Amino acid sequence: MIQKLKHPWNLSPKEAIALQNELRAKVVVAPMPKRIEIVCALDVSYSKESGVFVGGAVVVDYKTGRVIEKKAASGDAAFPYVPGLLSFREGPILCDVLSQIESPVDALLCDGQGMAHPRRFGIASHMGVLFDIPSVGCGKSRLCGEHKEPGAKKRSSTHLVMDGEVIGRVVRMRDNVKPVYISVGHRADIDGAVKFALGLATKYRLPDPIRFAHGLVNRVRVQREGRIQGKSSVVIPSEASEGGEVEESLNRSMRKGRDSSASRC
Repeated sequence: MIQKLKHPWNLSPKEAIALQNELRAKVVVAPMPKRIEIVCALDVSYSKESGVFVGGAVVVDYKTGRVIEKKAASGDAAFPYVPGLLSFREGPILCDVLSQIESPVDALLCDGQGMAHPRRFGIASHMGVLFDIPSVGCGKSRLCGEHKEPGAKKRSSTHLVMDGEVIGRVVRMRDNVKPVYISVGHRADIDGAVKFALGLATKYRLPDPIRFAHGLVNRVRVQREGRIQGKSSVVIPSEASEGGEVEESLNRSMRKGRDSSASRC
């Protein structure tokens, strides 16, 4: 993929906020493309203990869910953890990974927020604007705004509202499980974004491509940590885990090592 817009990443938090406000004006809210065939999901994994920082992208066929391509890269988390500025921490590694993708991607699905953000410019909006591609945010937790609880059935949803503005949708992807927070990233509309995400959800809480990306970055991170520590017996989930659930025992250990941020933005 070709990055259409570039900017410096070595910024102070104050400078990053100013840039967010500037780039926010470039976000386009418009109907999503009627024909979406190839989707790329993004996620990042970081361990405070080891310092290993991994970004990953998994490309899938929208209709079949088949994994077409996957890339991962490791690097340093140069920008500090600041609520609302996570895209400046994760952006460089994700740009690196996306630049390696060769498939003709039609849309991005990001583990994090788009316009459901205090300045309406989360990681999904940031990546969408930099690569000028339709993008949607799918967050596991609420960063800002208020909402009522959606119904218990899959596809039930309620508006996520902040200061009287609808900034996203709270959507149940599976019966009787916690909802996720869907928002426009770039070149998308909220109805289209919800339909897009639901079309990628099978029997789990999260859309499958995000689960695949999550498994990829955690697998690579655990592998990198094993190399750093000189361990040759690190148990790593197999490639097949991208089509199923990663073992819960390993998931628990991974979550302990994840960045302590409550919301990805």
